[in-house]
Amino acid sequence: MPRLCDADLQLALQSSGAVLIEGAKWCGKTSTAGNASRSVLFMQDPDKSGSNLAIADTKPSLLLKGETPRLIDEWQMAPVLWDAVRFEVDKRAETGQFILTGSAVPSDHVTAHTGTGRISRLLLRPMSLYESLESNGTVSLRSLFNGETDVEAISDLSIEKIAFALCRGGWPASIKQKETTALRMAVDYVEAVINYDVSRKKGILSIHL
Repeated sequence: MPRLCDADLQLALQSSGAVLIEGAKWCGKTSTAGNASRSVLFMQDPDKSGSNLAIADTKPSLLLKGETPRLIDEWQMAPVLWDAVRFEVDKRAETGQFILTGSAVPSDHVTAHTGTGRISRLLLRPMSLYESLESNGTVSLRSLFNGETDVEAISDLSIEKIAFALCRGGWPASIKQKETTALRMAVDYVEAVINYDVSRKKGILSIHL
């Protein structure tokens, strides 16, 4: 399904050598980037991850070869790719070369350069009700924040449907599922984040349910 950020991604590719798409897991980063790319490197591909990591340790520029924009998914598995992309962008002196995606960002000390001026950042969030076709888009939040007061509309959703959408969330994979399936997917997502992702950050965050 089309995303509002598709246009933002195209603009970023036209103005920068590379684009980093950030956001929560499962919010559609890889799919959005894949739709805009012409070649892809999946760092988490079980059949190739070992050889890809070995190449990243010896000659990371080999992993950057391919039609552009080239998507490098889960780039943080080999943090050296950040500096390799930045260097290659400077070398080619062209825009729209790479798209980087990843749910985690390595510590500041593992990269030599911030990428300022070479790598644009794009924050992707879960789908809005307008993107999931559950809102008619009549009311503009931008207009409201700009001070427009003459705003009126009628929602196409019942109170029950609105409550369901709030509980389900805007995770792309759950949008077209049956209600019971979508809600279970949301529960599984939250439990995975709590039990695995948060547990890795010992001493930083503690959640009690």
